[in-house]
Amino acid sequence: MKLYLANPGDTKLFTAHGVDYVMVNGERFDTSIVVCAHEVRSDWGGAGFDALGETDFAYFIDLKPDVLLFGTGARQRFAHPRLYRALTDAGIAVEFMTTPAACRTYNILVAEDRKVVAAILLQDRTTIR
Repeated sequence: MKLYLANPGDTKLFTAHGVDYVMVNGERFDTSIVVCAHEVRSDWGGAGFDALGETDFAYFIDLKPDVLLFGTGARQRFAHPRLYRALTDAGIAVEFMTTPAACRTYNILVAEDRKVVAAILLQDRTTIR
């Protein structure tokens, strides 16, 4: 699905998404990424939902978002609260949603000038059936 935007400027926005990819400002990503208003990071270790640990969530503390949107793929999944307790203790709201919903919600919140980060988990193409 393509998402259309008027004038993104320097702001990083989702412009499309599919089963095994997302696009940010027209650039395609096939692996898990973290999107902030002014950068896309691919150094996050999120390899797959079932492999997530506390250190994967601790990555986001230094980014200091107000809201972390966690795109879990085609279906919504929830991590155990103990895994992201450090984030909630730091006052960071954590929301788990499907990847399409995370992309749309991120675009709305960043347009409102909210301090939001989207973590998008994408499966390796060889594991998609």
